[in-house]
Amino acid sequence: MRRRTALQTGIAAGALALAGCTGGSDSAAVEPQVAFADLYEPGPLGEDRPVEGGVPIADLPPLTGELTIYLGGGEGGVYLDFLDRLEQIYPAFTARVREAPGADTANTLLNEGTASPADVFWAVDAGSIGAVADAGLTTTLPEVVTDEVPSQYRPDDVWVATSGRARAIPYNTDLIDAADIPSSVMAFPEVPAFADAMAWAPTYGSFQAFITTMRYLEGEAATRSWLEAIIDAGVTSFADEFLLNNGIADGTASVGFANHYYAWRVREARPDAPIALAFTEGDAGALINVAGATVLRSSDRITQAERFIQHLLSTEAQEFFTVNLWDYPVLPEMDPVGDMPTIDELNPPEMPLDVLSDIQPTLELLRSTGAL
Repeated sequence: MRRRTALQTGIAAGALALAGCTGGSDSAAVEPQVAFADLYEPGPLGEDRPVEGGVPIADLPPLTGELTIYLGGGEGGVYLDFLDRLEQIYPAFTARVREAPGADTANTLLNEGTASPADVFWAVDAGSIGAVADAGLTTTLPEVVTDEVPSQYRPDDVWVATSGRARAIPYNTDLIDAADIPSSVMAFPEVPAFADAMAWAPTYGSFQAFITTMRYLEGEAATRSWLEAIIDAGVTSFADEFLLNNGIADGTASVGFANHYYAWRVREARPDAPIALAFTEGDAGALINVAGATVLRSSDRITQAERFIQHLLSTEAQEFFTVNLWDYPVLPEMDPVGDMPTIDELNPPEMPLDVLSDIQPTLELLRSTGAL
């Protein structure tokens, strides 16, 4: 496997400039040298799955030259693995990657402004991408890139979702009866069975997006009251939501708030773990958040950057993220893995995803209530 060039996180913007890759001609485009299917083992989750929707990589314009990709979270190396496969398909293409948490990468881009060397920002949460778009640092993506994706997952076409994840309620099946789980997340502090048994990960970006959603739907005062009531009822804090789900499976807590796929990852490693998922309805607990990508206005390889995002939305990429991450595909024709409900079967709140970029008031609220 060809080694990809990585950019160090702490390097100053000027030092990140890439010699010899400004501008660049697409005339040297080459056809794919190997099929994606030849590089990909679907594993148990992908076996016998009908794969429908999207445009196959073989039908997309080829990738050439170098792109500087700011990666806001890498999903445990899965995104880097995908980039490695693209480089094998296109020997004339090199991805130069700077990887850091989504919020940190967004702040870097905000500081660099139009002098950023980045061509693409690819992040695991809508809030980070939305903050960069709100600052006017992104281009408008053409219809050929976005037209396969539902409109709610491509706000004003300044960025586009690449996969989705649902907020869910993981619970220990030995300790909690599914019938005890309310359909509204706002009712959780009042459930006697949840006293001193709840879990959250308040430093985690996905949890902060959940609270930002609650602020939008319920208002600041109601969100503050909810946070204070959860703390009063008794809640255990975890560093991230994977640890949270393991804690629930271990019985350290009985019920919690997390993205859906962490419970699946626990069950993959521990098939007999007593953990299951419930879903609330129409509220912050039912948020569908997304990973997404955008092209930076600072890029002088905009056409290639747009083609790269087309590859993130290809049939093969959507299947790769779905099977390897348990994410929801953003192509309507493609189903989630396993027995997960489809997005249409869930009842997410109606809200614009760019709301999630309004993170600072959320952080202040979490600090002032003692959640952080």
